[in-house]
Amino acid sequence: MCFELDSLPPVPAISGAAVSHDDLVLEARDGNRFAAFLATPDEPSGIGVVVLPDVRGLYRFYEELALRFAERGNTALAIDYFGRTAGAEKRGEEFEYMEHVEQTTPEGIQADVAAAVEHLRSLGVRHVFTVGFCMGGRQSWLAAASGHGLAGAIGFYGRPGERDGAPGPEQLAPQMQAPVLALQAGSDENITAEDNEAFERALTDAGVEHELVVYDEAPHSFFDRKHEEFAGDSEDAWNRVLAFLERHAR
Repeated sequence: MCFELDSLPPVPAISGAAVSHDDLVLEARDGNRFAAFLATPDEPSGIGVVVLPDVRGLYRFYEELALRFAERGNTALAIDYFGRTAGAEKRGEEFEYMEHVEQTTPEGIQADVAAAVEHLRSLGVRHVFTVGFCMGGRQSWLAAASGHGLAGAIGFYGRPGERDGAPGPEQLAPQMQAPVLALQAGSDENITAEDNEAFERALTDAGVEHELVVYDEAPHSFFDRKHEEFAGDSEDAWNRVLAFLERHAR
């Protein structure tokens, strides 16, 4: 399962951090208008992060995560996936997301990612990364193969292989032009150890700089304040994310 609507990132807020935030509507090159949430530090580091949500699209968890990135000096832009079918308005808890997930395409999502990357660069961001979760983890790695000029692509518990006949990050590894960080759940019911091993082999064979970490006992969506028993894994994953941003922005 993915995050519940009342879940929160397991990342401490930094008291007194100077951050501003805005609800935006961005437009992709195909004319799609979609919702986004921008969190901006008063003293930006030059690093920008496009946050790619799970199957529910943009909701509070990812807005809060964007704020946590911004409190640490990183401009963060969390985007929604469903502008083409659900519009760009705010949605309530009753939103039936799966019918909209089924209408998304990798090409449409990557067009929206491109618009988000361009918006961050228009704000003066020099090094743009993607960070995604579940469906967004897969899309984050696909973004590394989509010509966005990323500094890196980070995914939490993303599916790396083919799906419904569409190539996944494993198959597109030879096209990747950015380093990859994969943070996988060892007790994920839908992503096996064999899936992770095949992804790592593909990245290695393609010469893609990467780090793939498996948290052995952690379930899918372990990166959640509710999962107190996996707080250590969440802390380690967050520290790896921050280190990855710093290392590849040099």
